[in-house]
Amino acid sequence: MSDAAKPVAPSSAFAPFQQIVFTVIWTATVLGNTGSFMRDVASSWLVTDLSASPAAVSMIQAAGTLPIFLFAIPAGVLSDILDRRKFLIAVQLLLASVSLTLAFLALNGWLTVNLLIALTFVGGVGAALAGPAWQAIVPELVPRQDIKSAVALNSLGVNIARSIGPAAGGLLLASFGAAVTYGADVASYVFVIAALLWWPRVSTGQDELSERFFGAFRAGLRYTRASRELHVVLLRAAIFFAFASSVWALLPLVARNLLSGDAGFYGVLLGAVGAGAIGGALVLPRLRAVLDSDRLLLLSAIMTSVVMVILSLAPPKWLAVPVLLLLGAAWIAALTTFSGVAQAVLPNWVRGRGLAVYLMVFNGAMAAGSLGWGAVAQALDLPMTLLVCAAGLFIIAFLMHRMKLPAGEADLTPSNHWPEPLTPEPIEHDRGPVLILIEYRILRENRVSFFAGLKRLAAARRRDGAYGWGITEDASDTEKIVEWFMVESWAEHLRQHHRVSHADADVQRDTVQFHVGPQPPVVRHFLALDLHNPALSFQTDDSHPA
Repeated sequence: MSDAAKPVAPSSAFAPFQQIVFTVIWTATVLGNTGSFMRDVASSWLVTDLSASPAAVSMIQAAGTLPIFLFAIPAGVLSDILDRRKFLIAVQLLLASVSLTLAFLALNGWLTVNLLIALTFVGGVGAALAGPAWQAIVPELVPRQDIKSAVALNSLGVNIARSIGPAAGGLLLASFGAAVTYGADVASYVFVIAALLWWPRVSTGQDELSERFFGAFRAGLRYTRASRELHVVLLRAAIFFAFASSVWALLPLVARNLLSGDAGFYGVLLGAVGAGAIGGALVLPRLRAVLDSDRLLLLSAIMTSVVMVILSLAPPKWLAVPVLLLLGAAWIAALTTFSGVAQAVLPNWVRGRGLAVYLMVFNGAMAAGSLGWGAVAQALDLPMTLLVCAAGLFIIAFLMHRMKLPAGEADLTPSNHWPEPLTPEPIEHDRGPVLILIEYRILRENRVSFFAGLKRLAAARRRDGAYGWGITEDASDTEKIVEWFMVESWAEHLRQHHRVSHADADVQRDTVQFHVGPQPPVVRHFLALDLHNPALSFQTDDSHPA
């Protein structure tokens, strides 16, 4: 068993805090996220002063989430090919400049709905660029056995900020105005940038097989397109969050119009959501012991629907606070379940890009839902819209419950069982495309079982980098079956050798067992031939299960 495949001893929930670097950066990010929530409260409330239109209010939510839908995958690629510390510092400077501009405009009374939406969109771009990079640096901050605990603590930190930021932002907004609230957000970025500058990050050497932007982008899309398990997660997440987004998009109007609250009360409501999320995170381990992922999501949808119904009835203010606590618990249950399953079905080499696709779907569903439910509220009224959303989420939750989430139990660590291709001389990494042929000899009575294995093997080939796949048989010898697949470059095929997981290696062994003959299947590699310079191309030949 390789080191990567060895089981990792579990660590305590707070073990990552023993690492001073993790503690400093975690504390700084909590402060930074607190400032961001303060800024969001100011923007969401300020737009209700500038316009009474539900569509305008929902546009703020959409402007903050749409950039993650648009830029999540490029951001995931950038986090893999750039120096992550420098990249994060640049993004923090961008976000600080957005809040500084908002503070200046608010101080002078120059803010308009259009300017607020535009600057919220730019802030969303910064959040989209930073998201995958923040996730990717976790393994650099803690030992391998503490990674899961570190991820859980990061989620806890976000919800601590969610519970503190909105309440503090609402109080600042009510007491000193929007300019001071935006200024507090600017100050929070100082702590984040200082922590990143202090971080004694060790520079890693340049990998000769490191991916370039467009190649890495295509590889991420190929994996996403070929992963059926990821498709289930993405579809269910998109439908759930499209309905659940309504309560977030319309909450400022609920606080003002249905509950007759002010900016401070709106901040208290958002703080209650954050506090509920913290409580939910503490209860989740016990719930997971008795409920699987599908039942947990069903419970979350039912709780969210109940919250919408109660809010539509314009309850007293004292009742709205515990109701929002319930929403926070349901929300964190859904978020952690979807993201946890997405993490479990993604191998390390494409984890950042796969999670970026998940973030794109999540935020795209939130943005589309915010715009859609804002338009519905404009056409109907606010209570009726909440009731429609509640009914839709309740019904769709039971329908989606029939589409089970993947267990995510496969061993996706690299098997490294493919030997390097033998070539008479080195091949330039950008040569391509490459055609790989694997020749099997299969008895006719074993064809059905062999083809069943090939179907699963084809999906693995495509996930790991192939953009075309097929099988052929010899017209003069039908027991000779040739599997072929195409890869865009020689470097990409070498990367395939390091991407094959233990789970896929098991599929290959189950398939190759039907091959008969004294020798293993013969593997041949063909490089594209340049007709103007035929000396550049030659065939490689090997006999191993590629």
